[in-house]
Amino acid sequence: MRFIDEATIEVTAGNGGDGCASFLREKFRPRGGPDGGNGGRGGDVIIVGSNRVATLADHSYLRHFKAGRGVHGQGSQKHGRAGEDKRVTVPVGTLIYDQETGELLADIVADGQEVIVAKGGRGGYGNLHFLSSTNRAPRRADPGNEGEKRTLRLELKLLAHVGLIGQPNAGKSSLVRAFSAARPKVADYPFTTLTPNLGVAQVPGGDPFTIADIPGLVEGAHQGSGLGLRFLKHVERTRLFVYVVDMSADDPYNDLSTIIGELTAYDPELGRRAGVVAANKMDLAQAAENFDEFAQRAQAEGMLVFPCSTLTGQGLKELLLQIAAMVESHDDGGETDDQA
Repeated sequence: MRFIDEATIEVTAGNGGDGCASFLREKFRPRGGPDGGNGGRGGDVIIVGSNRVATLADHSYLRHFKAGRGVHGQGSQKHGRAGEDKRVTVPVGTLIYDQETGELLADIVADGQEVIVAKGGRGGYGNLHFLSSTNRAPRRADPGNEGEKRTLRLELKLLAHVGLIGQPNAGKSSLVRAFSAARPKVADYPFTTLTPNLGVAQVPGGDPFTIADIPGLVEGAHQGSGLGLRFLKHVERTRLFVYVVDMSADDPYNDLSTIIGELTAYDPELGRRAGVVAANKMDLAQAAENFDEFAQRAQAEGMLVFPCSTLTGQGLKELLLQIAAMVESHDDGGETDDQA
């Protein structure tokens, strides 16, 4: 299934059922009085968050959602049944905006979270409702109200504990494969990853946490270069960054600086967010030559550097343990070091 992170849908709640104007007519009871029931309320349109859905792709072609209308009231004091609610499932991390006003209606942050985005119309009152000591034979019955109609813009921003960020072909997808059961595409050309990939990692005795592999960032990404703005938004709610750097590149430290610079240009807070550096591809000869100088410069900026290789497995255990410790510290309300 394609990864779609934006969609526009139309939602229509159900109309309320009409009230009934009726009088009891039975043998030996010629003046039985009013007995018209109320109409049922219209169904609501409800958006539901789910961890089982990872994309808004379904809503790129299924765009109209309508709840059931309320049943009309009937005689013999029979009230109409409420209309059936319509539930629309979206991934956790979805923001819901009113397309017309731009208002943020809800932020779906938990599995099973429900938000009513269009409320069903109230059912109309039957004439029994208007019976009183001064109005013994009311002939009034109200129609049901119309349900709300809205056009909504859905925007998905991934919720993940850890975001793997780096330039194209730095080895982010390989790290996801090494740390979790996720199997993103891995190849030896830039921009192999065209959509974010999510995996779940866990260390012995620790709680599981999610890792997001964000498509490669290049210089000018905050202005739309490369995959640019399309995926930078997915790092906004990531708690911890792992900067993945190809140590066999011509200038690894410049690559790291470019990544942090693009994050800072997009949102200054992102450039200060806690993180560690995965100095990847240490199995290559050029990487070993570059590492010492790279590590000295990065550590001078207060960064934790972990030499590793997804090919040989070097340093992956130590890196994963550090990531898990920082995630746990964040979840416990502890402090983590910001990037310089």
